[in-house]
Amino acid sequence: MARRIARNRTVDRETLVEFLRPRHRAVLITRRSGNRLQSSPVACGVDPEGRLVVSTYPERAKAVNLRRDRRATALVLSDDFDDPWVQIDCEAEVLDLPEALDPLVEYYRSIAGEHPDWDEYRRAMLAQGKSLIRLSVLTWGPIAVGGFPAGLADD
Repeated sequence: MARRIARNRTVDRETLVEFLRPRHRAVLITRRSGNRLQSSPVACGVDPEGRLVVSTYPERAKAVNLRRDRRATALVLSDDFDDPWVQIDCEAEVLDLPEALDPLVEYYRSIAGEHPDWDEYRRAMLAQGKSLIRLSVLTWGPIAVGGFPAGLADD
């Protein structure tokens, strides 16, 4: 059986955003005080402006860290571990309620489509005190797939 060869593909912003849209799993990396890294597995979507969006609570480490230092990195994964992924470097903003309410609706839509009762959803977000993180993409790596280096593929 032939070994799978690792490969990567450099893409423009439009292609990147289209790659991100159907993928909803990521590892968000922020900076703790003292510049140590904090990693958080997150569910994510893409808003109409092409920003990665993440729902959270205001006291979560990622939100606290991003209020202090807006730099973030996200590793966006495909559903299958061996499928393509991309790393993006971002500048973040954290939105709290009530400003976060309509963006939280867009977040939900980007992941799950239409909710059966938007008023109920809004009440739930208010009751839970949710926040939304918006990640504006600054730079990105190639879209990559893991595997063997080409020179080892036929060994």
